[in-house]
Formats: sequence, C-alpha cells, structure tokens
Amino acid sequence: MTPALTLTDPVGPDGAPLLVLGPSLGTSTILWEAATPVLSTRYRVTAWDLPGHGDSPAGDGGFTVADLADAVAAAVDEPTFRYAGVSLGGAAGLELALRYPHRVEAAVIVASGAQLGEPAAWHERAAQVRAESTSSLIIASAQRWFAEGSVARHPELTGRLLHALQCADDESYARCCEALAAYDVRARLNDIATPTLALWGEHDAVAPEVKAVEIADGVQRGEAAMVAGAAHLPPAEQPEAVADAVLRFFASVEG
Repeated sequence: MTPALTLTDPVGPDGAPLLVLGPSLGTSTILWEAATPVLSTRYRVTAWDLPGHGDSPAGDGGFTVADLADAVAAAVDEPTFRYAGVSLGGAAGLELALRYPHRVEAAVIVASGAQLGEPAAWHERAAQVRAESTSSLIIASAQRWFAEGSVARHPELTGRLLHALQCADDESYARCCEALAAYDVRARLNDIATPTLALWGEHDAVAPEVKAVEIADGVQRGEAAMVAGAAHLPPAEQPEAVADAVLRFFASVEG
C-alpha cells in the first residue's frame, strides 16, 4: 500500500533544481534543518516525513520500502529531482533510483545500505513499540544515533530529534520496522544507473563503512565517503560536512 507523505515547502532560489531530503526511522524533517541553509544556496530543498512521523499522517496499512519510494515519487510534482536520504530514507532513495531512474538525477545515500539489520531484530523492535511505545526506545536510539560529542555540539537539535521519536505514531513506527525487515536490494544494485554517493558516519554501528562500500561498488556510477565525527545521523551531527559532500557530489555529476 502506498502511504500518504507530507513534504515541506521548498526553500531556495527560484528556478533552481529540486533536492528532496529523506529521514531516518524515528526522526522527522528536522534531521536536515542544520544542513538546509547550505544546501538551499544551490537547490530548492524539500523534505519528507515517514508515515506517522512529523507532519505525515499515520498509515492505515502495511507498506514496503518500495511503497515509500512510490509515495515520494507521487508527492514530488516535478519531473526530475536530486535526492538525499538517511537510513530508511536512504533505502527509499535506492528504491527510487531503481523504480524511477528517469526522475532521480543523482542520489546521496547516508548511513544506509542495500539491506539493513536482521529481520528478526526488526520484528522484535516492532513488537516492543506496539507493547511499550516509542518512548521505550529513547535511550537505545540516542546511543545508536549520536557519536560522542554530538549532543554537546547540538543540544537543542538532538533533543528535538529524540522528542520526534517519542511523538511518532507507534503503529506507523512498527510498520516501518517491518518494511526494513523485508528490505533487500543487494542483488539489484547493478541496475542503478543514477550517480550515487554513499556516505557513512565514522562511528555508525548500524550502517558502517562496509554498507556504503557495497552500494558504491554495486551501482553503475558509485562513490563512497566517510563523515568524520558522526554516527547514524550525520546531517544533524556534522551538517556542514554533509552539506559540503552533497554539493560537491552533485556538482561533479552535473559537470
């Protein structure tokens, strides 16, 4: 089932190319807030929320990562766009490149992979959230999300991200977990012709270097790079470095 998603109003120069930003599970469009001022110097920037997260309505049924890609494609009313997404939002980006190669001009996949985690673990997390709510995930998520020093550098933003997790719709979060349990595009990476940059956080235990390299080596035109001093949410932890990497990559494929 294709869920309904909410996008922010684009910010940036009139007539500039559109850049669509995707979130990590449990976060919202605020994940990219600190990077957007730099990105919006070159692009019109919009961001989307997962079902039941931020401003997107709760889903009324199960969905796959491919369904999320379909929902993003349906919500973006321009024929072509560039894309950058984190974790689950990055997985949706790979699905977008597979399903809409004529629309996605270039993609940056951040802290993500062609497959993520163990299916059993995702189903366990879904069951936990249904029984105990997303509030039960706060401590473990903070440990996964942020490298040492990130909270001290960005106390307000990191606090808001954890609050977004607490406010996420429990059933929608659980369905996102189930979507990730079923997600695996490793065998299809070579079908992706879209120029793709895979970024990984130096301290990310969820999607470490091997996941980024697998993407870069698997797609037809891929690169991989590390974001120093970041764990699983690089756009919030190291926004300047991420924005610079995104702009440099897009400029390289445009030129």
